[in-house]
Amino acid sequence: MEMLRVATAGSVDDGKSTLIGRLLYDTKSIFTDQLEAVERTSAARGDEYTNLALLTDGLRAEREQGITIDVAYRYFATPKRKFIIADTPGHIQYTRNMVTGASTANAALILVDARKGILEQSRRHAFLASLLRVPHLVLCVNKMDLVDYDQGVFDAIAEEFRHFAAKLEIGDLTVIPVSALAGDNVVTRSANMPWYEGTSLLHHLEELHIASDRNLIDARFPVQYVVRPFSGAHLDYRGYAGQVAGGVFKPGDDVVVLPSGLPSTIAAIETMDGPVDEAFAPMSVTIRLTDEIDISRGDMICRPNNQPAVSQDVDAMVCWMGDEPMRPGGKYAIKHTTRSARTMVKGLRYRLDVNTLHRDEQAPTLTLNEIGRLNLRVTAPLFTDPYRTNRTTGSFILVDEGTNATVAAGMVL
Repeated sequence: MEMLRVATAGSVDDGKSTLIGRLLYDTKSIFTDQLEAVERTSAARGDEYTNLALLTDGLRAEREQGITIDVAYRYFATPKRKFIIADTPGHIQYTRNMVTGASTANAALILVDARKGILEQSRRHAFLASLLRVPHLVLCVNKMDLVDYDQGVFDAIAEEFRHFAAKLEIGDLTVIPVSALAGDNVVTRSANMPWYEGTSLLHHLEELHIASDRNLIDARFPVQYVVRPFSGAHLDYRGYAGQVAGGVFKPGDDVVVLPSGLPSTIAAIETMDGPVDEAFAPMSVTIRLTDEIDISRGDMICRPNNQPAVSQDVDAMVCWMGDEPMRPGGKYAIKHTTRSARTMVKGLRYRLDVNTLHRDEQAPTLTLNEIGRLNLRVTAPLFTDPYRTNRTTGSFILVDEGTNATVAAGMVL
């Protein structure tokens, strides 16, 4: 069964947690004791209704303050598809959490409150979703029950958002009027909005076509582990295990190994369940080659006429996640696919204001949750594709070697 990863985003109090709670409740994906606990907490807080937001706000501080701080992942399934939903926070000081939740998502749900319309945070989240190349965007105009299910309110918000989205690179945008609290258009079509001719949110997510979002053109296989038996009958066995990061590999394909540039041919592709005729992202496989080549972790197998960029200079957009500001000229560890190296920040090209999209070229550094464009110099060559064409080979993280904390997430330009 196919898996869909969804990240939710939206301003504070737009109802993200309630919407996810409604999805879980209406698809019967929660246990009776969970529901009873939520009912008890709702009563203790004096809520007049069962507060479904409590199903996702897991940290005690979140429940007490009524806000979402960390990314909460919730799993549920329907007969058509499995879902992982990331409930990401709306506050600007948690931008790094939003980036973490959206970086692997197939779709982003952006919620706006029908009474408030498009806010600065709505624009920021749409920009982050486009920066992180989330292929499908769904704008949920929530709390329609509080504006008497008025079509005019919905149309105005949809038009304003489409106008803003036209400036961003968003491939697929859908706008749905919902009421998470009342359940309108979340799992089933609402009788309160006969003017809306589209599908419910769950039906849209079930039918979303994501197979073609993967890069099936550029064959990329970062080697994670070299499989060599040390005893037994198969001492001459040598395989290269890892996860396909792009394209399609088949036995008989001519390949080249980076960084050595040595050519070979695929002899076989094996999985836990036995040999397969082809491997594509995101399958985890072991590839065997016809030639004995010196290959180690961090090397990459690709096609002779379609290779990634091999360079020690990286031009990238980064979201700064460290509590300490970025040090211009500072040295960090860099992790890219299965390859690790050290890097130095050569320069900050500009800091990007995510609310206005203004580029500040005079900015001296990046601080927590800020986004900017960096030039990095790496001690060993990386095998990169632009993030826009491959989210796996186009992304990396920077790590502070002193504390071992992840201080930045980067996207290769």
